[in-house]
Amino acid sequence: MRDELDKKLARYDELEQMMNDPAVQANGQLIASVARERGTLAKLVMKYKRFKDLNAQIAEALQMVEGSDADMRELAEAELPELKAQREAQWDELVDLTVGGDDANRSNCVMEIRAGTGGDEAALFARDLFDMYRHYAEAKGWKTEVLDMNSTELGGFKEVSLGIDGEGCYRLLQYESGGHRVQRVPETEAKGRIHTSAATVAVMAEPEDVEIDLKPDDYRLDLFCASGPGGQHVNKTASAVRLTHYATGVVVQCQDERSQHKNKARALRMLKSKLYDAQRAAEAAKRAETRRTLVGSGDRSQRIRTYNFPENRITDHRINLTLYKLDNVLSGNLDPVIEKLVEFDRQEQRAQFGNME
Repeated sequence: MRDELDKKLARYDELEQMMNDPAVQANGQLIASVARERGTLAKLVMKYKRFKDLNAQIAEALQMVEGSDADMRELAEAELPELKAQREAQWDELVDLTVGGDDANRSNCVMEIRAGTGGDEAALFARDLFDMYRHYAEAKGWKTEVLDMNSTELGGFKEVSLGIDGEGCYRLLQYESGGHRVQRVPETEAKGRIHTSAATVAVMAEPEDVEIDLKPDDYRLDLFCASGPGGQHVNKTASAVRLTHYATGVVVQCQDERSQHKNKARALRMLKSKLYDAQRAAEAAKRAETRRTLVGSGDRSQRIRTYNFPENRITDHRINLTLYKLDNVLSGNLDPVIEKLVEFDRQEQRAQFGNME
């Protein structure tokens, strides 16, 4: 953990230098991006600097204890317990700030919800998840923006992308990445049989521009006419945008706005998040052997949760949590679930990084 903290400290110092660089200051977009990243790191770095300062004071006091000056030795022995207590508290706060990974303190993220197996019922379940997260975001005071959606005739979503802005949004929502399963009787089921359907959720941290340098030559831009359920035209102008990243083959599209420029801006936001997410996933895979569980890992192939309507039950399989308040959770009260996931992750982090020496 100390190595990771040292890297963040070095990055913070680098950003400080960039803030004072006239060339950076002359670029409005770049200076804003640098300032945001610096702000994201500031809290962690300040606490780490304080921790390092306490370590230095403790080392100095220990030297005084070993010295020949009786007065200085007595003074150091009196100070040591308080210094060590402060260092332990500072370490605990540092560990808490690292819960959720390197991107935990980002205040922007993109969420994708896709219907899985189950046809129309899966699409309706995807809509239920969308409503759940939107209400949760509203309760947290976060801003949400629909980046793109592909609706069905029954009002469900084949897929929908949502931009979320607000302090702590990625820290909390990242645990939602994975497979979600629903068990209920569809409205179209005449015999009252319970059906099982699924949807997948992907939560991606939104990178700063300096982290993902995306140039027009890096992707292909296709324009087409937006359409609604059943092929019905939303408009007759080529305002919908599709971007294909040449190097990775990642494709995103946006057709929700009538403005081609707005759709392109949203599509670029989605593409950058996907590229950054792939980059972070590759790095995480290298460290996977140090991770004992998949909590917060963003593994979308894993079934993480089951929503059982007949029993009003929600079960998170990663931490064996079962609550009989599904209706309450679906209305947007996700805290009872997410808080347990965060606490589980915190305890795992403490076990992994426990030694502060």
